[in-house]
Amino acid sequence: MADNTTTNIAIFGVGLIGGSLALCFKGKPGITVTGYAHTREYADQVIARGVVDQVTLSPETAARDADFIFLCVPVGSLEYYISLLSEMELKPGCIITDVGSTKASIVDCAERLALKNAYFIGGHPMAGSERSGVNAASTLLFENAYYVLTPAKDVPADKIEALKNILAYTRAHVVTLEPRLHDQIVGAISHLPHIIAVALVNQICAYNEENSLYQTLAAGGFRDITRIASSDPVVWRDILLNNRNVIMQLLVDWNNGIKQFITMLDGHDGTALEEAFRRAGEFRSELPERRKGIIVSQYDLYIDVPDHPGIIGRITTEIGQKGINLSNIHIIESREDVPGVMRLSFRHEDDQERAKDLLQSLGYTVYH
Repeated sequence: MADNTTTNIAIFGVGLIGGSLALCFKGKPGITVTGYAHTREYADQVIARGVVDQVTLSPETAARDADFIFLCVPVGSLEYYISLLSEMELKPGCIITDVGSTKASIVDCAERLALKNAYFIGGHPMAGSERSGVNAASTLLFENAYYVLTPAKDVPADKIEALKNILAYTRAHVVTLEPRLHDQIVGAISHLPHIIAVALVNQICAYNEENSLYQTLAAGGFRDITRIASSDPVVWRDILLNNRNVIMQLLVDWNNGIKQFITMLDGHDGTALEEAFRRAGEFRSELPERRKGIIVSQYDLYIDVPDHPGIIGRITTEIGQKGINLSNIHIIESREDVPGVMRLSFRHEDDQERAKDLLQSLGYTVYH
């Protein structure tokens, strides 16, 4: 019999998101975190990383005494696990939630299956990382990010409040939305941009088959603005199919917007083109700059560097000696008699700002 004073949390899928949640909860007063792993090999990785108190290969064991169950599995697997849990005798009052980026279908599934003694509250932490897996887990992943909850119908207010209280350990900003409204908004600000990036890269890829200069000259800015085209194909297949109806309408609206540009160009309408850019610029300038969002922010600095032996080593040494964490380096251009541009990438804004101040004090030209 579980101790009534203990809050038991089960994490199904202890990867980047599940592992980060586990780290936020683990070690807090009165909380025990159990991780479910589908293979012994992955269970060993979870144990080695130390993100949970205990690991099991049995979903029944993980769920049996849980007060909260977090389903941190791929979107395409969510209905399977909801169905599995619906067949179990769960702890009365158990709260089940997920972390998928589409909400209407999974909330509908939970309502249809009528969970025994349990309540389903859809969840979507709008934060991520370019890394994946349990080794990328971090207690800072959700800090200052939005964490959306989409409760199923008739979930008591005290259950929603209980989940919010647990999520306070993540230091995220928790908001509640109707599931379909969530899918419409996230479809527009995340799913549609991913499709556009993929379509654009594939268009350039097709041109490149006729002339390899497309790939050669696409370095720098083009690579940066299309980086989300490198997202996991299987994950995004499931997300887009899950949010199919919303995406279809968004693509109709997108095509209408593109048709407007065709009309402007066909009519040599410079005034309309200027207005389109002005309107977009005004709206974009009002977007929050540093709040964590569903598309991972990058904190980059660009530095003009001459092609001198050892220059890269000197810059990185200066940064390292000041305890600034540098996540990546990319030389955009460097050849004899041509100044190079070095891009330094950081995972946190604070590291970016400290590096900028340091490099400027050393006489380097630094820009965002």
